[in-house]
Amino acid sequence: MLFKSKKTSLKDLVLPRHIAIIMDGNGRWAKKRALPRSAGHSAGSKNFKDIARYCNKIGLEYLTVYAFSTENWKRPKEEVDNIMNILRDYLKDAKNFKDENIKVKFIGNIEALPDDIVFLIRDAEENSKEATGLNLNIALNYGGRDEILFAFKSLAKKVQKGEMNIEDITEQTISNSLYTAGQPDPDFIIRPSGEYRLSNYLIWQSAYAEFWFSDILWPDFTSKHLDKAIEDYNKRNRRFGGV
Repeated sequence: MLFKSKKTSLKDLVLPRHIAIIMDGNGRWAKKRALPRSAGHSAGSKNFKDIARYCNKIGLEYLTVYAFSTENWKRPKEEVDNIMNILRDYLKDAKNFKDENIKVKFIGNIEALPDDIVFLIRDAEENSKEATGLNLNIALNYGGRDEILFAFKSLAKKVQKGEMNIEDITEQTISNSLYTAGQPDPDFIIRPSGEYRLSNYLIWQSAYAEFWFSDILWPDFTSKHLDKAIEDYNKRNRRFGGV
């Protein structure tokens, strides 16, 4: 798909089919402003909505955002509680965005979350299932290794029950057992905040993804930065192991 960005006057860019973003730097954003970390998470949440809307506007097919990892439970209880409350507010408000035609899916160990959040998540997914615009994945209580473990356990159970043989396990059957089953792997992974690592994010799916790093903290990441990232993506030569 081609699109023309009015904001940056970019011409005839090839839009990645699937972009994944690690929304990092909320705490540091707040600290720079002598604000509590909760203010950073609130600002990051607002920016997430803005970027998701923009991705839908330009015609992106898939966007996956890293909202809360399996390791984030190690943070202070007050901070975790604040993040969960921000999530509750987003989910309660999700019905108001139905007209935006965004299909929402949550990936991760969702059932381990508080019961009221699980209910709101399933409700949000149900209410958006007919949407035909952006496919938005929100990685929540998500870890890449945990996802792979989940997939292997699912396959092991099928072998144990005689539903498949060990020889039937292939890269494709593993992909089909991940949280992102049925979706294309991300073409492009963006990480603001000055960190240069995946942090246990989409480990299996990122095998041939292109990466874009920036010192910009997530609450300050705008559609202009996304345009610049996509412009840089267009300069890459994706050979997938070939010449």
